[in-house]
Amino acid sequence: MASILQCMACARQYPIDVILYTCPHCGGLLDVQHDLDALRGGVDRALFDARLGTLDAPYSSGVWRYKELVGPDVDPALIVSRNEGNTNLYPAPRLAAWAGVTSLYLKHEGENPTGSFKDRGMTTGVTQARALGMSRVACASTGNTSASLAAYAALAGMEGVVFFENKQIALGKLAQAIAYGGTCVQISADFDRNLELVREISEKLGIYVLNSVNPFRLEGQKSIMFETIQQLGWRVPDWIVCPGGNLGNSSAFGKGLHELHALGLIDRLPRLAIVQAEGANPLYRAYRANFAEYEPVHAETIATAIKIGNPVNYPKAVRALRWTDGVVEQVTDQEIMDAKALIDAHGIGCEPASACSLAGARKLAAAGVIRPGETVVGILTGHILKDPDATIRYHSNTLDAIDAQHANALHQAEPSIEALTRILSPAPEPVEV
Repeated sequence: MASILQCMACARQYPIDVILYTCPHCGGLLDVQHDLDALRGGVDRALFDARLGTLDAPYSSGVWRYKELVGPDVDPALIVSRNEGNTNLYPAPRLAAWAGVTSLYLKHEGENPTGSFKDRGMTTGVTQARALGMSRVACASTGNTSASLAAYAALAGMEGVVFFENKQIALGKLAQAIAYGGTCVQISADFDRNLELVREISEKLGIYVLNSVNPFRLEGQKSIMFETIQQLGWRVPDWIVCPGGNLGNSSAFGKGLHELHALGLIDRLPRLAIVQAEGANPLYRAYRANFAEYEPVHAETIATAIKIGNPVNYPKAVRALRWTDGVVEQVTDQEIMDAKALIDAHGIGCEPASACSLAGARKLAAAGVIRPGETVVGILTGHILKDPDATIRYHSNTLDAIDAQHANALHQAEPSIEALTRILSPAPEPVEV
């Protein structure tokens, strides 16, 4: 039942125990392909339901619970895990009403160990690095990947190397990478150039690349779909809405859903909606042209996690959209930050890029793409504390070109009961949940 690497462009196949990120023949992106025929019949809902709540490794992980679909050939002794996954799926009726949809759930990947969905991909990526005998792993990062790579590399006893842009890096993410012991390098280049550099230096120095061009990363990230649908009692929602940056998540979602359907664990595919920031929207532009042309852009957005102008997983994201009859939308930084403020005020919280899911769902519902009565799952990709500066500046209304529509002002008071009474009276009406 050996898994293989297969080029999605020319279909050439390669063994998984070699270091490859793209096809040596045509340069196409690689998929990890498992033998679904061998799995069929032995993998069912009951298998995964029986593992829920177990304390036994590796199935206590919300990624490795689905080991047969993620890494069937992986030696459990090699697995590098922090019990990632197991994130909550929140029903959000008040946010659903604001977005104009009937039923909305928010899958909060910011509840992973380092605060983002990247942990799901890093457990599989670092495990593969260990299987290959690597001692160093590297990535270019807008922040979340660096934090996750540094943490999992440290757990595995490897050196983690991170290339950052030298501006607009959320300090919460940079602090994590440094604290976890990563070798952190700030470079005068944007993410796309840094990704080129990390691939070049890794080839020269024998370092394993763990950006999402690495197909083993996406194997872990597709477990977000497995877990979401399992949490819904194996009922398939009508829509999955997610932010789009380097497009690894949306690519992984398409692959995971395709595999669930092929194995008979779900009877239909949900539609996928990928939401990009207006200032970092190459996929949206290509979608509007029916994918007849694709051009990278110079990325600028407050949502730094998706500030990527030339996403490496573009072909896989297009495939995912075609598999799922999906759509692409764009939202402004104003729409992102207003949606984030509402998610935060709901008691859930997220980093700016995550709020693309809610802002995008609202636009799609207003346009009639998401129809009344349909169930929507929005993916929140990162924790609220990943970018506290953006949150504080929003609520103090000091963000450039953004008028905070849902600001929660910080009050100042003298140390007296009279001053506090002026602020706290009258009491607000209870909010119906």
